[in-house]
Amino acid sequence: MYLSVNKVRALDDYKLELIFENKEIKVFDVKPYLDTGLFKKLKDKKFFKMVKISYDSIEWPEGIDLDPEVLYEKSKVKKEKV
Repeated sequence: MYLSVNKVRALDDYKLELIFENKEIKVFDVKPYLDTGLFKKLKDKKFFKMVKISYDSIEWPEGIDLDPEVLYEKSKVKKEKV
């Protein structure tokens, strides 16, 4: 089972601060994805900052999204609980 993303905030250097349903705050680095397919569009920092919550995960315009399992598993804990 995966955890839903409740909040997202774009940070500098192509990172995302995520708050999951269990109240954990984690940081996900998007840089490794920036040279792949649709994710290339995220190199535009203005576009990158357009990230928002969509259902239980996140997305950018044009349907660019990341799976909540990937976000949780590959992000680093910033703070245990809110």
